[in-house]
Amino acid sequence: MDGFQELWPEFEARGVSILAGSVDDEDNARKLADGKSFPFAYGMTRADGERVGAWWEERRQIVQPSEFILNEAGAVEVSSYSDGPLGRMDAADALKLIDLYESRRKAGG
Repeated sequence: MDGFQELWPEFEARGVSILAGSVDDEDNARKLADGKSFPFAYGMTRADGERVGAWWEERRQIVQPSEFILNEAGAVEVSSYSDGPLGRMDAADALKLIDLYESRRKAGG
């Protein structure tokens, strides 16, 4: 999350919205959300995860990290799923992908 906050001005300049969510309770989620410029949901349930297409881990009963880049129509352009502490989407890489898809859209592709 910190990387996305650091690059927030670049996301904002592109008109990109960011929404973060956590299975944590409100108090713990507030600690994660502190200093962030984007909305941060807390207390995510299995139903919430299913609504956004995230992966539910049965063993610990949690939504695993799931990240999505949506196009202007709300369709998923890119997704990333993780089942542990590694493999999260990097903010700088997300900006590169957003720029790539935007350049393709402008070129008619």
